[in-house]
Amino acid sequence: MSEPPSYPQIEPTTFDLIAAGTGLAECIVAAAASASGKTVLHLDTNPFYGSHYSSLSVPELTSFLNSNSTPSSPPSSTSTTTDSLDYSIVNLTTQPVYSDVEISCFYPELLEENLRKFNLDLCGPRVLFCADKLIDLMLKSGASHYVEFKSIDASFVGDGKGKLWNVPDSRAAIFKDKSLTLKEKNQLMRFFKLVQGHLVATVAAGSSGDDGNGNDEKEGKTKISDEDLERPFIEYLSNMQLPPKIRSIILYAIAMADYDQDDRGVCQNLLKTKDGIDRLSLYQSSVGRFTNASGALIYPVYGQGELPQAFSRRSAVKGCIYVLRMPVTALLMEKDSGRYKGVRLASGQDIFSKKLVLDPSLKLAAPSASPSDLLHESFNFLSTRDVRGKVARGICITRNSVKPDMSNLLVVYPPRSLYPEQITSIRALQISGNLAVCPLGMFVLYLSALCDDAIQGKRLLNAAMNVLLTFPDSVNSESSSTVQSENTEEKPTVIWSGLYIQEMSTVLHILNFSLTISIPRVHTHVLMHTCGGY
Repeated sequence: MSEPPSYPQIEPTTFDLIAAGTGLAECIVAAAASASGKTVLHLDTNPFYGSHYSSLSVPELTSFLNSNSTPSSPPSSTSTTTDSLDYSIVNLTTQPVYSDVEISCFYPELLEENLRKFNLDLCGPRVLFCADKLIDLMLKSGASHYVEFKSIDASFVGDGKGKLWNVPDSRAAIFKDKSLTLKEKNQLMRFFKLVQGHLVATVAAGSSGDDGNGNDEKEGKTKISDEDLERPFIEYLSNMQLPPKIRSIILYAIAMADYDQDDRGVCQNLLKTKDGIDRLSLYQSSVGRFTNASGALIYPVYGQGELPQAFSRRSAVKGCIYVLRMPVTALLMEKDSGRYKGVRLASGQDIFSKKLVLDPSLKLAAPSASPSDLLHESFNFLSTRDVRGKVARGICITRNSVKPDMSNLLVVYPPRSLYPEQITSIRALQISGNLAVCPLGMFVLYLSALCDDAIQGKRLLNAAMNVLLTFPDSVNSESSSTVQSENTEEKPTVIWSGLYIQEMSTVLHILNFSLTISIPRVHTHVLMHTCGGY
């Protein structure tokens, strides 16, 4: 019989803030509290930092996905119990975040010696714009000292025939792009010039106190009308007489729209012109911001798991105490007032704090059996999950690049580009060994797509993988005869793959906070497709 784990005693036993879970959002809150002089205790059930934002080796990733795809064992008592002291105990349980996990290894002999040399992102693909608010936060907080970024070489828009169209990110790139006709180049240039003029005019109007509807034709600064800003972005682009190919590049590869903007019947997030212009502004301001990043997008060396660790290191410098392998099993509540008082750890030790931040996967083990209305009202929000949809994720390991002359690249498949029923974008991010996520000579391809269920999600991923990759023995459910590639270059063969469905939640459980904490949005699939934020 295996011995129960040995847990250390924690001293002191009272803090200003306890954070359970070392995901990105929790680490940002802990870093902010530590920087403001608060005492912080940061706990995590896992033996590593990052929680659902971590980067893991192949064995660790497989184990984590399997263990987090089934409900945890409920505590021996699921009802609220009363302690002999002045507080009550509310048991917690961990809800599964992942489902429909499929792990396949086609060439084990190629991976055997390198299994632990991979840093695979749980919530990939995610890259950041150079001008993203999260980058600003890292620079301001000092977390940028603990992480290094490298540029993504290029972005592409793909189609069902295997063609990849370059996404131009500057005037020079537009005119050098051989995939665009001269007419398309001029149309794209005129549109970018119009957007730039609108942004300049908006800044000028704000500084002068003008209503912002005036024009300055002499300087070429024409502000887009308020009426146009409120209409759907796809409608505005059509009125600009931009062809479908250019509209697709702007909507899905630059503005990063998720749903089919042409079909309002299935589009769950119709992009307005003002939001589309803001995203174009983010893209344009990202190009050239850093001298060592040639494009708009960057990725952290050693994987996305470095982001929460960067904020954790900043917190530790400011005095935050970190304890891994330490589950939180229950919340403590004052009997009389019903207010949060502290947490009970797996070790049996009770730790007290004024405020608490919980991983979104934690919830009440069962509805309260106490007659106290205060108990129910205080912790009712922990009884349910705020699930905002699902995202299908795929990870493939190959020995060749999908573009022989490039190492790190992003491919976007707009809605309807692979098959008629495709209503969401599919994003594929290839990262090479020069970013220390895999051995040199190998590549990791991350894929993701929003979905309603596992069947739809797996079909989206399989469609993109069949265009980009070759699977041994035709194991993929969508056979290569369904989608043929016109590329004359041989497609990379998959060595290992992992597919899974992940729930998305926008709620970070925060108890006793009197202020609203805004967590920056991380772009692609960018867009925080992960437990804790979107």
